[in-house]
Amino acid sequence: MKKRVLVATGGGDCPGLNAVIRAIVLRAQQERNWEVVGSINAFDGILNEPNEIVILDEEKVAGIHIRGGTIIGTTNKGGPFAWPIKNSDGTWDAADRSDEMLRRLQYLGVDAVINIGGDGSQQISQKLYEKGCNIIGVPKTIDNDLSATDFTFGFQTAVQEATTAVDKLMTTAASHNRVFVLEVMGRYAGWIGLHSAVAGGADVCLIPEIPYDLNKVIDKIYSRFDRDRGYAIIVIAEGAKPIDGATEQQDSNEVGYKNKRMGGVASKLIAELKEAGLEMDMRETVLGHLQRGGTPLAYDRNLATQFGVEAFEMVLREDYGKMVTYRHPNITPVPFVEAISQYNFVNPKSDLVKSARGVGICMGD
Repeated sequence: MKKRVLVATGGGDCPGLNAVIRAIVLRAQQERNWEVVGSINAFDGILNEPNEIVILDEEKVAGIHIRGGTIIGTTNKGGPFAWPIKNSDGTWDAADRSDEMLRRLQYLGVDAVINIGGDGSQQISQKLYEKGCNIIGVPKTIDNDLSATDFTFGFQTAVQEATTAVDKLMTTAASHNRVFVLEVMGRYAGWIGLHSAVAGGADVCLIPEIPYDLNKVIDKIYSRFDRDRGYAIIVIAEGAKPIDGATEQQDSNEVGYKNKRMGGVASKLIAELKEAGLEMDMRETVLGHLQRGGTPLAYDRNLATQFGVEAFEMVLREDYGKMVTYRHPNITPVPFVEAISQYNFVNPKSDLVKSARGVGICMGD
């Protein structure tokens, strides 16, 4: 009788997810006594009635490494420890169905679980491991905010999309003597903003880790204009905030979605600049989910493939309770508790921030 490993993808989608799934399947097929199954939409596939579990074989994963998204779907709502339950009065509560899920895994003949996801998903992995689940994590997020790994797959593709946006905005800004403010994702970490600003040659880069002084931003913009002619590009991460200000975020009214909704910093910054008397023509561009979609770069495909192969080999070694990480030049596992213990912020004294300042990018301070 074959052993069975279940794969789930949770949280926001990310370029490279399919490359991980493919790598797990192709590596598992070299072991004659293993098969791989996928749970549709993270762990919902196990808990839904009827369950939604699909066999993942070589034919199913052929060529998927070049596709964005995930062939088994994903969700960032609910989960086994906070399953949304609708009350008779129309309100919603959350139920812990983790024990039930573990029983269902046993019934399905699942010997091990590989959970591909970001910080929230790996917190779920740790809780399941504490309950006795044979589980392994693979780090996934375009935000690059997991401190246990040098990079997460999907990040470089998101940076490339943001950099391409900077490149394109620069030509239209120069043509119209405008200031363009490009808002990028990243939540509370400024990795996408910083990398794309340096690569694209932006004039201003505002990230959460360095609260900005509006006057410094204004001075930089003025330095880019001569007698109303000139242009400026500002890259602002969605979690950026002014000195003594707060992050732009709101509670979500979506059932099961716990994260704060972020966004709106580009329009807020333009309003602040106008209120301060800046008269240049200003436009905002919110890149949004374009950063998540599309074909992953070769870098992310390679990293995702390495993660997938190592994750299955950890299953063979029964090295559970850990997440795969990249510590240059090695792919190595670390315990979940270490993987989720610290958020990966940009260090304001890092070499890349220093380089940004060295080429004249205003960091807002």
